[in-house]
Amino acid sequence: MSSSYKPKTALGRVVNEIEETAIALILAAMTILTFINVVLRYGYQTGLTWGLEAVSFLFAWLVLFGASYAVKVTAHLGVDAVINLFSPPVRRILALIAAAVCLFYAMLLMKGAWDYWAPFAGFDVTSGRWFPTGFTPTRDQAWYEVLEVPMLEWLRFIEPIMNEGETYEKMPRFIPYAALPVGMALLLFRVIQATVRIATGEAQSLIVSHEAEEEVEAVKHMNEGA
Repeated sequence: MSSSYKPKTALGRVVNEIEETAIALILAAMTILTFINVVLRYGYQTGLTWGLEAVSFLFAWLVLFGASYAVKVTAHLGVDAVINLFSPPVRRILALIAAAVCLFYAMLLMKGAWDYWAPFAGFDVTSGRWFPTGFTPTRDQAWYEVLEVPMLEWLRFIEPIMNEGETYEKMPRFIPYAALPVGMALLLFRVIQATVRIATGEAQSLIVSHEAEEEVEAVKHMNEGA
């Protein structure tokens, strides 16, 4: 999907580059791993035992990055049949209410993502039911490993920091699980951006645009009289 989104700030440009580069690299890595495994399985009766798990982790990263990307390019689906019955000022108010709900939901997801991931990275979870009010001491679970994906040699430097000098045989879980806080942080960032665009009049809603309908209408005359 092509995007007409153009970041206006330095932070926006940096996040945009990181997001789009990560999505491209993840797709490439998933394709290459799957292809290699297919060739090995059907050509040599073997395979990468950790391939499926690695692709599963990459797919999780892709989904979470894709959620924020879809907010950026207004590609999330929505029904606006009822909203369009109202006047533009009312539609804008309803869009702001929807944006506020999405913002609240994104904050909850961010808190939940951090609280799930933090113990695996040796950090503390947040206190508070709805919003973080501080941190609660949490048992360090940084020694947990994934099932199959081997530890990358160039990541061995984290062992004295995260695993008290013990050697990781498999990749520690906090690395692939980082998709949760990173993905939710990106989602929160994009929802904030979208809310600002609606508030300033740059956008009308959070949902998918009507570019497809406009394109159909533009070529409608080509079929007239056919």
